[in-house]
Amino acid sequence: MANKEEIPRTSPAEIESLIEQIRSANLEPGTKAKIERLLRTVLMLVELLPRRNTSIRKLREMIFDKRTERQRPRKPEAPAKPGEAEKADDAPRDEARGTERSEKKPDGNGHGHRAASEYTGANVVSCRNEELKPGDSCPDPCCGGRVYDLKAPTALIQFTGQPLITATKYEREVLRCAKCQERYEASLPAGVKEERYDATCDATIALMKYGSGLPWYRQAGLQTMGGVPLAESTMWERCEAVADAAPGAYQLMTGVAANGEVMHIDDTRVRILSCVREDKEKKGRATRTSGIVVKAGERRVALYLSGRSHAGENLAEVLTQRSRELGRPIQMSDALAANTSEENEVIVAFCLAHARRAFFELKDHYPVECEVVLKAVGQVYQHDSETVVMSDEQRLAYHQEKSGPVMRELKAWIEEQFERRLVEPNSNLGKALQYWRTHWWELTVWLREPMAPLDNNPAEQSLKQFILMRKNSLFFKTEHGATVGDILASLIQTCHLNEINAWDYLVTLIRHKADARRNPHLYLPWNYKGQDEGARAA
Repeated sequence: MANKEEIPRTSPAEIESLIEQIRSANLEPGTKAKIERLLRTVLMLVELLPRRNTSIRKLREMIFDKRTERQRPRKPEAPAKPGEAEKADDAPRDEARGTERSEKKPDGNGHGHRAASEYTGANVVSCRNEELKPGDSCPDPCCGGRVYDLKAPTALIQFTGQPLITATKYEREVLRCAKCQERYEASLPAGVKEERYDATCDATIALMKYGSGLPWYRQAGLQTMGGVPLAESTMWERCEAVADAAPGAYQLMTGVAANGEVMHIDDTRVRILSCVREDKEKKGRATRTSGIVVKAGERRVALYLSGRSHAGENLAEVLTQRSRELGRPIQMSDALAANTSEENEVIVAFCLAHARRAFFELKDHYPVECEVVLKAVGQVYQHDSETVVMSDEQRLAYHQEKSGPVMRELKAWIEEQFERRLVEPNSNLGKALQYWRTHWWELTVWLREPMAPLDNNPAEQSLKQFILMRKNSLFFKTEHGATVGDILASLIQTCHLNEINAWDYLVTLIRHKADARRNPHLYLPWNYKGQDEGARAA
């Protein structure tokens, strides 16, 4: 081992000086760029290493980019036919890549355009042929035939743009009597209400904030650049007014979720400033947002709850509204203790993707062992993709037939690793395998229950909405603000899961605020359709 004095040392200033020398050296431009990038990488490493939250894996992801967990299936190599080996040797090769060039490009999956039927929020304008109608003679004088209706009109989707919020200024003439000084103000046009903020304005602000994660200051900046400035405090007041119309619908939606069959739950951290101040005086739990996605028949319900309670406690609170006649629901989560509660009478299932992830991260160090687990889980997901059109009972029987042997073989292999001492229990691989041994029953619920899912992806995907909002807005100021965000985000995400136009729904809710508070069951996302045909802006 080299002595401490023999270790080469340098400083950032020396590296910068070396970069300047490289730039003036007589080298090829491409070579100069590569050397400079290498030296810049060294400078970046010097800057990052003193940070406490920097690990080797993070450094590798920063330099070489993060790899996806998706693996490309390997195609089985077919035996070569006589004479094909000679043809393969004569095949043209790309000199730069050293690979064979295909004589024919593979066909693409499609033209890349969206179907006209996907634009459900577009205004529809029917264009009729003014000179012809079905049954008329063909305009071509040499034809002599008659035209008929194809019943399949062509569609031109035309996109227009404008600021998020637009404004109309009504300049009303004012007359005053010279004798009594009475003022007479001109009336507004027919159909224009005496209100400052239209329902479409409030719906857009709420959707941008709690549906797309666009913070107040960015919305305010966009509005100023568009010539229609709106203050951040005003936007918050408008969102608060929207949430004030929805508590009844939100509570009923919680009741529907309580009676669901499958419940996906997970947590993500959230910062609430009023709670931070309380924690300074008296220690308390960290604040978090729980995401609960429930399958209730043909409906999907998304609930967000922010505060000091973890996902297991929040789910227990939701289940207090569950009907006693119903059986136990399936609770899908990872194996964290925060996701479970002794009060919950549920069938506990753990996420298969979560258990798989550790082996994907370790496959560079233990390629043979990890390949066994990754291959088995891949086969299970392949079988699951083949059950899309099946009923729940058919899916269960199919998995028991196809995936059951795969999982039994995997379990025997895991047990063999420990019995024959082929793996060190305290190593990263040993801990990952022990996770499967400890939670095997929960990880394989889908082999015993008809509706049990394989993973907790719906909950993790739903929480991305809150994670994006947290990255952009950083925090909630008060617990009241967090509650407003929970209500609006739950309504918006539920509309998304049920393929309902969230903007139209919020506009309808705001315009019928009084009725929505009296009859909230009529304003659940799946019940409101058709109540306000004029909600969509022209």
